[in-house]
Amino acid sequence: MEKLTSEQQFQEVIHSSKPTMAVFKAVWCKDCHFIDPFMPEVERKYADKLTFVHIDRDELPDLCEKYNILGIPSFIAFVEGQELIRFVSKLRKTREEIEEFMDRAIAVADSVKKN
Repeated sequence: MEKLTSEQQFQEVIHSSKPTMAVFKAVWCKDCHFIDPFMPEVERKYADKLTFVHIDRDELPDLCEKYNILGIPSFIAFVEGQELIRFVSKLRKTREEIEEFMDRAIAVADSVKKN
């Protein structure tokens, strides 16, 4: 997962026609570390449909404020600069929940592209 280090990078990536999954995390976040072991497999599973990027909320606080990132990890799907859907929960996210969200994000992206 590519780590983005500037808002400019972020804007360039989310304006792609291929859906982008932005994952907002932080070094100190226990729930972020919980998903770390299985996220590479999830990424490989969805690599043909989604581009994955990682943003450290402490390194880009203005960007996180702009997108109202309050809980982490937060997942937001974008296509052509438009936010499609987000997955934010105060509860720890399981692999199954994350994959269900990826499937929903792909379905939303497909419906947006058809319109």
